[in-house]
Amino acid sequence: MTTPTETAKRSTVTFDRSYQATLDEVWELWTTKDGFESWWGPEGFSVKVHELNARPEGLLRYDMIATAPEQVAFMKQAGMPLSSPSSLTYTELTPKTRLAYRHAVDFIPGVAPYTVSTVVEFEAKGDTVRMVVTSDAMHSKEWTERASMGMESQLNKLTRRFQR
Repeated sequence: MTTPTETAKRSTVTFDRSYQATLDEVWELWTTKDGFESWWGPEGFSVKVHELNARPEGLLRYDMIATAPEQVAFMKQAGMPLSSPSSLTYTELTPKTRLAYRHAVDFIPGVAPYTVSTVVEFEAKGDTVRMVVTSDAMHSKEWTERASMGMESQLNKLTRRFQR
């Protein structure tokens, strides 16, 4: 379920999912190189992590790489590189409960760089983990929709990963 909401300073988008997994498994996906590389990026993209320092003000640097033919074609048509460096800065880590980060948006042609803040909350419920991701909207409706579709795609990768 995805829910757009309005806040006093910026619109947000919320994604709410439950996975047949343990808190340890889900937390690891956000805080380790192997975990992050295994699911981050929408379908048709992969990531290569160069640095991951999971602590407040720690940096996660990675390349987002278009791999599927339709994504490669879209990136070329949009005048965007097939591989682009990306980074986020963790702002909060409460183990297996909550993490937050600022993601650098510096990859959109003709748009001045800015940051998007995201909070991820985790809650164990029996043999499942509920994960709620709340992110700032981007600079435009179109890019907010693109980012939302990307997050939906990533979260669907996790659904498939945890199917048992």
